[in-house]
Amino acid sequence: METFTALPRTELVRRAAELGPLLRAEAQQSEQERRLTAGTIDALADSGLLRMRVPRRFGGFESDMRTVTEVLAELARGDGSTSWTASVWMISSWMVGLFPDSVREEVFADPDVRISGILSPTAMAVPVEGGYQVDGKWSFNTGCLQSAWNVNAAVRPTPDGQFEPVMVLIPMKDLQIVDDWHTTGMRGSGSVSTIAEKVFVPNDRLLPMGPVIGGAHPLQQDPSALMWRAPFMPIACATVGAVAYGLAEAARDAFMTRLPGRKITYTDYAEQSAAPLTHLQVAGATVRVDEAGFHIRRVAELIDARAAAGEAWTVEERARARLHLGAVCLRAKEAADLLAGASGGTSLQLDVPIQRIERDIKALNLHAIMHPDTNFELYGRVACGLAPNTQYL
Repeated sequence: METFTALPRTELVRRAAELGPLLRAEAQQSEQERRLTAGTIDALADSGLLRMRVPRRFGGFESDMRTVTEVLAELARGDGSTSWTASVWMISSWMVGLFPDSVREEVFADPDVRISGILSPTAMAVPVEGGYQVDGKWSFNTGCLQSAWNVNAAVRPTPDGQFEPVMVLIPMKDLQIVDDWHTTGMRGSGSVSTIAEKVFVPNDRLLPMGPVIGGAHPLQQDPSALMWRAPFMPIACATVGAVAYGLAEAARDAFMTRLPGRKITYTDYAEQSAAPLTHLQVAGATVRVDEAGFHIRRVAELIDARAAAGEAWTVEERARARLHLGAVCLRAKEAADLLAGASGGTSLQLDVPIQRIERDIKALNLHAIMHPDTNFELYGRVACGLAPNTQYL
């Protein structure tokens, strides 16, 4: 494989778009296997796209947020599970980029390394000599079956008797797998559960979560790199929101591809495309797709602008990133529901993409961080002068 340097946005988006036909062809098999196919994994590795959030000094691209969102949206136009899994790998690579050099040199020895990650602290890290003993279970561990490392959230005790959230980096071989990913949406993402039982984590593989969420990265080894000049949550919002936007585009692609030659059964419309109802449905879906694109670009551009200027984020701006994420998900779901409802009974067949796209978007809208109403309420609280009711901001 070629040695990649920092590639421009146009080239990375082109590579993502070129994967589209393969991803669409592999999507149904990924659903059946409940993880990405070997062909999809190989294609992602060959494209170099998983290097986008890897430190440049280790062979990565350190791509800006606008580039990341455009690439993930293109991948989602091919397959939602592929894009979602890639988004988790990119976020996790960004997180590992905050660890000490001793850790980064080991993990990024392969710049195409796949790292999965979980943000919910459902494990305990107890201090022992030289590090921590970690015990716990993480659900919805996307892509872990096809990853080498897992960066997971846990809590560790503090001297005052409280608990502090931390990130722990664990080789996948040290974790047990619970094969419990039996779902109707994002089936190909392999988001199974993992269990740690008395797993030893050295001191340098533990990172306090508070500064990361806050946007202060005291261990960051590349202070001039723009990629880490933002709080974690806006970055995560833009990254996963791009998947929802790309799926909205995919829904429109799928509908328009099947439209020629389709009739409306039990009517005198020999061509569905001639019906005024279809015109309204296509126009309504297009408005919603475009609105989703507006929101994802808005948050990505804010991240990049703040990073370039070295400016701090206000609480309102952090809450607005969550607002944009909720809006992307809502508009994407509205577009997919509208087009799926116009696709006729034959669209229920498993080899018709619109039904899978609709299920995948529904799954994203149910994600605790992505749920539209949760995000709207959060922003509304802040806009009305109340304190946020979450630390994930």
